[in-house]
Amino acid sequence: MSLNRRKFLKKSAVTGAGVALAGAAVAPSAEAASATAGRGKPKPKRYSLTVLGTTDLHGHVFNWDYFKDAEYQDAAGNAQGLARISTMVNAVRKEKGRDNTLLLDAGDTIQGTPLTYYYAKVDPITAKGGPVHPMAQAMNAIGYDAVALGNHEFNYGIETLRKFEEQCRFPLLGANALDAKSLKPAFPPYFIKKFHVKGAPPVKVAVLGLTNPGIAIWDKAYVQGKLVFPGLEEQAAKWVPKLRSMGADVVVVSAHSGSSGTSSYGDQLPYVENSAALVAQQVPGIDAILVGHAHVEIPELRVTNEKSGKTVVLSEPLAFAERLSLFDFELVFERGRWSVESVAASVRNSNAVADDRRITKLLKDEHDVVVAYVNQVVGTATETLTTAEARYKDAPIIDLITRVQEDVVKAALVGTEYASLPVLSQASPFSRTSEIPAGNVTIRDLSGLYVFDNTLVAKLLTGAQVRAYLEFSAEYYVRTAVGAVVDVEKLTNAGGRPDYNYDYVSGLAYDIDISQAAGSRIKNLSFEGAALDDARQFVLAVNNYRANGGGAFPHVASAKELWAESTEIRTRIAEWVTAKGSLDPAEFASADWKLTREGTPVF
Repeated sequence: MSLNRRKFLKKSAVTGAGVALAGAAVAPSAEAASATAGRGKPKPKRYSLTVLGTTDLHGHVFNWDYFKDAEYQDAAGNAQGLARISTMVNAVRKEKGRDNTLLLDAGDTIQGTPLTYYYAKVDPITAKGGPVHPMAQAMNAIGYDAVALGNHEFNYGIETLRKFEEQCRFPLLGANALDAKSLKPAFPPYFIKKFHVKGAPPVKVAVLGLTNPGIAIWDKAYVQGKLVFPGLEEQAAKWVPKLRSMGADVVVVSAHSGSSGTSSYGDQLPYVENSAALVAQQVPGIDAILVGHAHVEIPELRVTNEKSGKTVVLSEPLAFAERLSLFDFELVFERGRWSVESVAASVRNSNAVADDRRITKLLKDEHDVVVAYVNQVVGTATETLTTAEARYKDAPIIDLITRVQEDVVKAALVGTEYASLPVLSQASPFSRTSEIPAGNVTIRDLSGLYVFDNTLVAKLLTGAQVRAYLEFSAEYYVRTAVGAVVDVEKLTNAGGRPDYNYDYVSGLAYDIDISQAAGSRIKNLSFEGAALDDARQFVLAVNNYRANGGGAFPHVASAKELWAESTEIRTRIAEWVTAKGSLDPAEFASADWKLTREGTPVF
């Protein structure tokens, strides 16, 4: 279905409508047929429905690693890509009956691989006569029914998202993505489909789409003053009763929100980031929730609703099209209405099937163009650089990022009142497997180093604020007593903190004493050979995720912004390497920090 947004907004302003589609009359499933036991009372009519779900596809159409220029593989034997998902969906539709299935996604679709970057930035879908987005092509061909908005849908701006929406033959749902002025839904809140059953009223299935409140922080530059994102629980409580009053027999929520009840942004927002289980617990009337955002595999999670006492079934398939979730519903028609008798969830592994050649053939040209693009040589490296030990040792490959950011910010501030201030720079060890080989350096080598589409911001901080920032970052390490064996596999990620929420800060020298309690680990902090002056002002070159509060690092989100740009940091790295021609660690590597225990280096 091609959704006319103007008509939708006009309708929603009056009625708060979503998207309603009536399915065509179809053959019932085997279970739906009426059965009579001899001359006794007829058995109630039954119907079996299967809802299929993916999430966090992040631009993965092919089982291909663009950063390694090879078929994707990992130690667990996973496979990736919508071409695999298509094969599994086809099998389920054949098994269950195409007209007894519904296919959903829980968001983060148009960002994450060079394939999606290319058609957002290099050959953008927003250009006049521009291409159709590869994810729209693939998902249209597979036959998705509805997709919830993810936070990464906003990474390239609202114009790109709206163009993608226009190219999709399914609605993008976001009941809690509201117009900042009218507070009306800016996207369809829900989708309804009828499944016809012979000899009984149709089964009416409603899908409510919810996205992540963190968009207000993470993509502030694009959405501030235009869109607001209230909490999932609040909006589900508003919409689920409406869907039930409209006659929905089944209510499924597609939520771009994890199940842990935690938030990476601390108390910066009054809404929970990972609230899917809270929605199940607090809002009655929901039968199942397709969970997204957290990139964890949850085949089935059962949550009891505290008001109704009924069980809500949750499932989260692994990201990157590695898994497909199945919700198998059994319904019974009694006393004039359909009711859900049972729900069971499971996941299927895409490594068990082959690509659907219909999908790979459809997008072969786009894939080939992007492979050629990422394999362009932009310079040479004097030695191999790797992130293998970057989590616990100051690695030159991360210094490359901080140096590029320093240079860009210094150039941007020339002629301003802040030009004389020292520039510090922040970067994180995003990947544990990135490598820039000695010899020719390609765009894919550099893209593999900086896998996110972050942009650069300059913030004004004091020495005291930088100290607090570093202390917070150092909480990433597990406290390890003097004399205790150091196992690097158990040294990091304390409290579940991901690698991307650990920061290097260049331009300073400091030790991190992992034998000390969190908050008291930064030792010998100095600037230009002298103890850091807490009152001195610094410019921090920082990515937009961190600058807007991602990771809840202290002071940076509220600090004065001196400059920002929309060019991706990975593009700046490629430009820097291209201009230099040669990538020599002697030019950018610096020993800024080390891990210690009571003054003795760990490594």
